[in-house]
Amino acid sequence: MNQTPSDQSSNSLPVLIVLHQEASTPGRIGNVLRVLGHPMDIRRPRFGDPLPETLEHHAGAVMFGGPMSVNDSDDYIRREIDWLAVPLKEQKPFFGICLGAQMLAKHLGARVAAHPDGRAQIGYYAVRPTAAGRAVCAQWPDQVYHWHREGFELPSGCELLAEGDDFPNEAFRSGSCFGVQFHPDVTTAMMHRWTTRGHERFTLPGVRPRADHFTWRAVHDVSERAWLNTFLERWLSNGTQTDLLNAAE
Repeated sequence: MNQTPSDQSSNSLPVLIVLHQEASTPGRIGNVLRVLGHPMDIRRPRFGDPLPETLEHHAGAVMFGGPMSVNDSDDYIRREIDWLAVPLKEQKPFFGICLGAQMLAKHLGARVAAHPDGRAQIGYYAVRPTAAGRAVCAQWPDQVYHWHREGFELPSGCELLAEGDDFPNEAFRSGSCFGVQFHPDVTTAMMHRWTTRGHERFTLPGVRPRADHFTWRAVHDVSERAWLNTFLERWLSNGTQTDLLNAAE
């Protein structure tokens, strides 16, 4: 784990990266953070890494996806969900992706469950930003990459930022904490790995054929990447929280 002096400037503070598999990487988000000048403090609680008691010495935190469920009984799942009190209380930037978003929703009291008809979203699917979502990022991609079987209800008191079809809640926020059901972090190499190792999921209802993942990536990835760059830069820049909160009012 990266160690960072407490007197480091906020522009170069590390971002906490929470991963859920031994070989997982921060993907495209890691690339953007490096460009923005932020080191990464990578931790895998599933394999024994502790999460910090405070984010005072971090610029923010990103919690990534994984094949597990927030409803699993594993101790590390409960510890991660409980830990989300830290960014919420300290009003530090938090970004949950897929499982990470579901953990945030669960912490805030919302239900996380499978689709009632057993449908899944694996591939590219449409998202529609709300007015609150456009206040955060003016331009959203028409289609974004997904890999999930469960979805979350909108927690009480939170703002819905984007909607979908089979899973109506695609993105939300609670103050400085954001969650998205989709995967803007996925690189082409990650897509190859996921679609190869997770090939058995292509039999689930609603899933896009494997070939479509790469065909549609050529069409939609530019706008999804642009959205991620804009979001992360604002999220972590000086005055980001004030800018985002004011924009949403």
